[in-house]
Amino acid sequence: MENLILFDDERREHLKPFSYTRPIGEFRVGILRIREKWQKRLKQSLAYYHTADYLSKKYPIQYAEINLLINGSILPTQELCERIRQLPNNQVLVQNEVVIAMKVSQADAEAFFAQELSPQIITVETDIAFTKINNIWDIFQQNGAEIEKDFELITKGRTSQPLSSSNRIIGDPDRIFVEEGVSAECSIFNTTNGPIYLGKHSTVMEGAIIRGGFALCHHATTKLGVHIYGPTTIGPHSKMGGEINNSVIFGYSNKAHGGFLGNAVIGEWCNMGADSNNSNLKNNYSEVRVWNYPQGAFAPSGTQFCGLMLGDHSKCGINTMFNTGTVVGVFTNIFGGEFPRKFIPSFSWGSAKGFVTYKLPKVYETAELVMKRRKVELTEEDKEILAHVLEETSPYRIWEKRKTE
Repeated sequence: MENLILFDDERREHLKPFSYTRPIGEFRVGILRIREKWQKRLKQSLAYYHTADYLSKKYPIQYAEINLLINGSILPTQELCERIRQLPNNQVLVQNEVVIAMKVSQADAEAFFAQELSPQIITVETDIAFTKINNIWDIFQQNGAEIEKDFELITKGRTSQPLSSSNRIIGDPDRIFVEEGVSAECSIFNTTNGPIYLGKHSTVMEGAIIRGGFALCHHATTKLGVHIYGPTTIGPHSKMGGEINNSVIFGYSNKAHGGFLGNAVIGEWCNMGADSNNSNLKNNYSEVRVWNYPQGAFAPSGTQFCGLMLGDHSKCGINTMFNTGTVVGVFTNIFGGEFPRKFIPSFSWGSAKGFVTYKLPKVYETAELVMKRRKVELTEEDKEILAHVLEETSPYRIWEKRKTE
């Protein structure tokens, strides 16, 4: 069996702030992370990464005699996986100059990662349709289709646990899958527009109204009376309340109280204070402009609906209001009753009235306290990643420059 390596392509820069702290293959879209989709479909127990150097200690690469390199931003389909399985050695599968996959030796893999291609590698074009995550809003836009595919992949040939009779099901009851240890009582589940997946030891508190497609991952919780419109994914060990529409929460994050979250992507270890809201549609119904990291400016998104993009470890206080298409970096602390700016750099502490820099000693202290609550350790590798991101993002924190002038 070939050695599986997922690689980040040039779109990694467009996928910040989420790619600051993880390879693209670790993004959650649908029920599973992209890596997990490839592993399940290709029946691979292990997967490695070729990613940014500063991430490589936490997400290492390992070579074998024959290596299967796959673009980590591509969402697999069964047809595409079957085509990749048929790849002979020294062949690369492409579509419109996008490298999809290749099967090569270690030397040829290293050459490819050095932006060279060995003369012995044969390029083969394919017309098989697939979806690629090129922009941060693609995560929530593709979530419905991916919930459908992941639901089929995870549940095929398996029997769901029974759902308590205190619940009401609208639509096809076979479109709900309940893993072991689930607690769900006195709630309404509607499968008319998509399946509903309740992961192991997840909890749906009483009074929830949930429309599929919906995924509640393992050990995640919806609070009393939550209102959720699909397609929405709540990642593992997260707690969500209020009103949520077409959003993806990667995991280990909380929005435990009232407030609206729509067309949004929330990273890991985030917390949104009570009655925090985001706008997902401009008052004039025009196209949303979103911060583009490679351009260093706001750029057209091509979409009318786009809410909040919240990087890992970022928090907001009660009654925080986020404007349409707001992008917030890694490890920010936002508070105040006025709309903050639509792009908030990583390691910012403050409000619409101004920001200061969130310094590393306090960053580590806070992260350790937050992660300890979920029995997860802040490792030295995590600290090194955060330190790198702090340095890399310093040009965006314009108040630091003003102090030195």
